[in-house]
Amino acid sequence: MRRLLSAAAATAAALTLASCSFGEPPEPETGEPPNLPTPSGAPEEQTSFMDVVAEGLEVPWGLDFLPDGTAIVGERTTGRLLAIPLAEDGTAGEPEELRTIDVADSGEGGLLGLAVSPDYATDSTVFAYYTTGTDNRIAAIDTGSDAAPQPVLTGIPAGPNHNGGALEFGPDGFLYAATGDAGDGNNAQDPESLGGKILRITPEGRPAEGNPDPDSPVYTLGHRNVEGLAWNPAGQLYATEFGQDIADEINLIEPGGNYGWPYFEGTDTDDAYTDPALVWEPFEASCAGAVFLDDTLVTACLRGQRLWTVQFDQSGTPAAEPRATVVNEFGRLRSVAMGPDGMLWVTTSNRDGRCTEDRGCTPDDADDRIIRFSTSYAAQGRV
Repeated sequence: MRRLLSAAAATAAALTLASCSFGEPPEPETGEPPNLPTPSGAPEEQTSFMDVVAEGLEVPWGLDFLPDGTAIVGERTTGRLLAIPLAEDGTAGEPEELRTIDVADSGEGGLLGLAVSPDYATDSTVFAYYTTGTDNRIAAIDTGSDAAPQPVLTGIPAGPNHNGGALEFGPDGFLYAATGDAGDGNNAQDPESLGGKILRITPEGRPAEGNPDPDSPVYTLGHRNVEGLAWNPAGQLYATEFGQDIADEINLIEPGGNYGWPYFEGTDTDDAYTDPALVWEPFEASCAGAVFLDDTLVTACLRGQRLWTVQFDQSGTPAAEPRATVVNEFGRLRSVAMGPDGMLWVTTSNRDGRCTEDRGCTPDDADDRIIRFSTSYAAQGRV
């Protein structure tokens, strides 16, 4: 069992991890440190701290929570579905394997997004987005039995890269899935293809009521590779998207919107396409998982090796300059989620073959990790 770290010990631990694995930690920025808001309705925070919840994992990707607070985590390359229990005092237990899913893990494929059913108390179901030898698919997994995963949507294009994989239940109760173009940009503009889209379906896999085409699961098109979905308190959906060479994007998602790939990345003058809410250069971004803390988006970045925090107004315009946090301290960051303990849970992705010395990243024996931060940890000047 791992104990929670006090603020002082947490800072020391962060410094130790940074100096051992990712070079000397950056000097604290001058001026006011970023102050992440505590989300409304979150449990009262404990003393500012960070905690390494789990280590020695193999490329953790999907991350969600059961109603009792147990974290559910998927390893992309092994297909293992893991549970991390939380004790009443907030202490995290050791990961326990629930089952292994047969996945095709070459390239960027494997066990990707996870979403716990809103009716988990009665159906004990976790939905998974994963790669097979022929496609990407979404399946329902009954964690209360040994039954095989039951596919609810198949035929999502798969490839060695650009498999998308974000999977989330929206505030409307429907299941949203972000897919990639599977390396073929034509998929993104083909309304008959499920690739390069954001899909919106019922838990049974049918097109959701209110979709632009009532007979199609497609909600938006023109995406290259979306790996993060997050809703703000007003119910607006944002997505993180990987560009090719010029611009990574944060997009405010509108039903029926066409986001332009493969015709362009970043902004364009053609009104037929929806411009992103925010763009940044791939070397400081390549952002994947995302979550809102009130009106502030927090997104975990792979190539950028950081968390970005961005406050948005209701029009989808950044209300302040983005702030980078934990830069180069833990390597490549993949998933971020708000836990029922009121903490930000973050996974690393340092065993995916892209954490290399020439990219300023070197995996160590403890990788990959799951780390959690109190939102007030920002006050220590570390995030």
